[in-house]
Amino acid sequence: MPHTDLCDDSLDGLSVGDALGAQFFVPGTTLDDLTDGTAPPGSWPWTDDTEMACSLAGELHRHGTIDQDRLARAFAEHCEPYRGYGGGAVVVLHRIRDGVPWRDAARDAFDGQGSMGNGAAMRVAPLGALHAGDSRTAALEALRSAEVTHAHAEGVLGAVAVAVAAAEAGWARLVRNPPRPAELLDAVLAYLVDSQVRHGVEQARRLLGRSVAEAAYELGNGSRVLAQDTVPFALWVAATHLADYPAAVLSCVEAGGDVDTTAAIVGGIVAAHTGRAGIPPLWLEQREPLPAYVR
Repeated sequence: MPHTDLCDDSLDGLSVGDALGAQFFVPGTTLDDLTDGTAPPGSWPWTDDTEMACSLAGELHRHGTIDQDRLARAFAEHCEPYRGYGGGAVVVLHRIRDGVPWRDAARDAFDGQGSMGNGAAMRVAPLGALHAGDSRTAALEALRSAEVTHAHAEGVLGAVAVAVAAAEAGWARLVRNPPRPAELLDAVLAYLVDSQVRHGVEQARRLLGRSVAEAAYELGNGSRVLAQDTVPFALWVAATHLADYPAAVLSCVEAGGDVDTTAAIVGGIVAAHTGRAGIPPLWLEQREPLPAYVR
């Protein structure tokens, strides 16, 4: 299987998780809309999670690797603020669009600290899937992709963690040898330096086998919109449900919080392993079509 197919499957999983998760910010949508075998009605628009992932995947399809200047331009050109971008992200991307070098725009965010938000992590799973079997390259390319918008180490390491998880998930699919949950998290930890993200993933490993509610309570559910509040829980879900896409997304919905982002991260990792066939056809049909520039 070409690794570009893994990238595409991961993008489908990411975008469906994102679009479905976003439905749970619509009044009247409840968990029962999934657990009774149906789904929220109508078309599901995707958010900034998918829009940025599409820019990233498009660059990978055309060039195969990350050129930070080119990726920054793609993010800025495709940014549609109504998709749900955070205020800090909009400022950074608009400054890049106005000609400010991306290094300056990213570094100046949040009073010079740079962003530690979950934005770099939410978009990166297709990159990881592209490098299935080569987690070192996945980690390095994820770092480069994150630096374009996130100058804080936590934001960068969140992206590294997700990319490595997707690379490991895709490789497990290719060799038909799914890892145990702890093995997947251990593979991620091998690429993380001391940080809040690392400590969260270590805690996620200790919580394997616990309930969704307990994991979300201990790890966070993305409600703070930070990498360290989002990535550990998303990796816990992906490790727990690597072979079951609907169960993985359902866990994100059950946990609440930043559901579209946790479901995007989880969906991108899990679909790298299950393939497009693991995503319910109805969910794929109801997801808003992806933009033409992806492929």
